[in-house]
Amino acid sequence: MTFTYRIVIAAFKGLTSLLCRIDDAQLAQVPDQGPLLVVTNHVNILEIPIVYTRLQPRPVTGFVSARRWDSRWLRWLLDVCGAIPLRRGEADVAALRKGMEMLKAGHIVVIAPEGTRSGHGRLQKAHPGVVLLALHSGAPLLPVVYHGSERYQDNLRQLRRTDFHIVVGKPFYLDAGGVKVTRQVRRQMIDEVMYQMSALLPPAYRGAYSDLNAATEMYLTFQPSLR
Repeated sequence: MTFTYRIVIAAFKGLTSLLCRIDDAQLAQVPDQGPLLVVTNHVNILEIPIVYTRLQPRPVTGFVSARRWDSRWLRWLLDVCGAIPLRRGEADVAALRKGMEMLKAGHIVVIAPEGTRSGHGRLQKAHPGVVLLALHSGAPLLPVVYHGSERYQDNLRQLRRTDFHIVVGKPFYLDAGGVKVTRQVRRQMIDEVMYQMSALLPPAYRGAYSDLNAATEMYLTFQPSLR
């Protein structure tokens, strides 16, 4: 851990604590060792430094749109934080391999299956990229969701802090059960992952995954604990 890295982490942790009242007690449930795929919802930019800094001191990385490296400032910051560039709209084999490498090293890899920020906080239909990473790596998945940050810009303009709530679910593995992983199977798998996330959120935030009666667990294998 370099001095620059420690300074960046401390700065982001201090800034986000100033902007928000962060309810992060449930992060104590995150396993303290071993490879882990943390699947999250993606509301806005605020959750990235909050979750990243509060998963420390565990080594953490995540996927970020490759176009962010076009900015010199962001390129420096993302490289310091060890982010993985992801080319959206295509099968980015290099990003998948890098994610596999990080998991093999025992890191946490954070991924937002929605792929893009919602802004309003309601879940959007997810992309199945995390399915391939989970199946190829064999790493467990842990749903970590948050709510309350969708109005942080309005709060900031009024010099008010934002209540930021973090909820942690149960860890599980994706298991194809010997069937061929077709596009349809991948779609069902990612929907099952998203319903696990949806169940952790207040009803107003469930969006495309509001109907919990439609949730299945055909390809999920739950573990009592990973700690």
